[in-house]
Amino acid sequence: MFWSSLLSVSCAGLAYVLTANANKQYPLGTQNIHAEGLLKRYALSQLPGTRLEDILAQVGDSNAHVWDIGPSHIDVVYRQPHAQQLDLPIPDLGSVPLSHIEDLHRHTGKRDIGSLSNSTYHAVYHPLYEVEDFLQSMADAHPHMVALTNLGHTAEGREMLALRISKSDDELRSRGRDSISKKVGFVITGAQHAREWIATSTALYLAHALVAETDEDHALSSWLDYFDFYIIPVPNPDGYVYTWETDRLWYKNRQIVGPAEKCVGVDMNRLGHKWKSKSRLPSFSGDTNEAISDVSDPCSPWYPGHRPFESPEVNNIANFITTLPALKAYVDLRSYGQMLSTPFSYSCKKVPKDAEDQLEAALGAANAIKQVHGTHFTTGSLCDQLYKASGNVVDYMYAKAQIKFAYSVHLRDTGTYGFSLPAEWIRPVGEETANMIRFLAGFISGRNKKGAFHLYSLLRSPDHPTVADGKPLSSV
Repeated sequence: MFWSSLLSVSCAGLAYVLTANANKQYPLGTQNIHAEGLLKRYALSQLPGTRLEDILAQVGDSNAHVWDIGPSHIDVVYRQPHAQQLDLPIPDLGSVPLSHIEDLHRHTGKRDIGSLSNSTYHAVYHPLYEVEDFLQSMADAHPHMVALTNLGHTAEGREMLALRISKSDDELRSRGRDSISKKVGFVITGAQHAREWIATSTALYLAHALVAETDEDHALSSWLDYFDFYIIPVPNPDGYVYTWETDRLWYKNRQIVGPAEKCVGVDMNRLGHKWKSKSRLPSFSGDTNEAISDVSDPCSPWYPGHRPFESPEVNNIANFITTLPALKAYVDLRSYGQMLSTPFSYSCKKVPKDAEDQLEAALGAANAIKQVHGTHFTTGSLCDQLYKASGNVVDYMYAKAQIKFAYSVHLRDTGTYGFSLPAEWIRPVGEETANMIRFLAGFISGRNKKGAFHLYSLLRSPDHPTVADGKPLSSV
């Protein structure tokens, strides 16, 4: 891939069209991106006299649109690829056609769930009603293992659903295992940001792996002897539906934020821990007094709302978490960037008291991912790997919900397809993520065969991507 040499990437970029006047939102769905569209990546070099703000203004004044911004790149969509392209004062790293985006919407329908290995369900992305059918089918097929829970309602009145996957106390005793009272909880959430479809598809794959027969490849059901798993595949149902019906790249939920506001939606990844209403995006120039945009504008994709937990969806999740006993692990599935991140997000200087254990487990988990299909993940704090942002869900789960092993996992890829990852990658991503969950479960329960010495050797290995001083030691 022509972008593989980038040192690090971000998935929190701009998925709305910038204008020179305001953060006005425009749909950027399949109806607006033609098959001949082009996505072009530019390197954000520190050129004398060049500011990111000036580059954004130049893009905003043209017929091009910003797709994503990361610490080291900017992705620009040209809807007419044969038209004159921008002459930006930064290096051009290449381009990719967008014809695949329409393919993401073509092949849906009820699929056979069946066994994990033979199921066709994980061959395509699914709209919300098909996801809900899958969850109900799981509960019907495995009534002694799977329970479907309604967490509450969204801003638009949809139900929020979660799966509890576990083994009963009687079943454990019949097999000579420990009592259920000694089991601990493991929470997994899918796409909080609506456009990150691969996160929801991966959450569904993991749910399937947890009920699969133990002799199947990539099955996780043996870990039900030690954990109760709680999976929320679609934390943002309203936004997810909107990405299927209107705007493929929608980011927030869909709640009305004020009677006179022209834009809707709140960034759901802004919870209660160190929440700020006036947070600003980081400036690539390195000047802490500069920022790309003020997220207190309701039209910003990062708009945090007027107060913590203003989003009913976030409030439902937080309330659900408080009802769960003995939680030891939380994994927030995201896209894209191939990063496995620990707390904190709100500060690059503050270090969790459990940082050593968190990073040790993360290093092993990243290695477990690599063992399946060779995919490289970087590890480090979320602030160091991405940028400083207040109120992140991982910070909340660690600092407030007291979940020691809390991670943000940005799945494939590193920018070639970004949020529109081809459907044929769903299963490989699911398989490697299942191996990550397997390692984390083993590490937390103390049942990994390889001990701390192995993980320490990973930390010392120059071939393993980690983050130090905010910069990866090797490329993703």
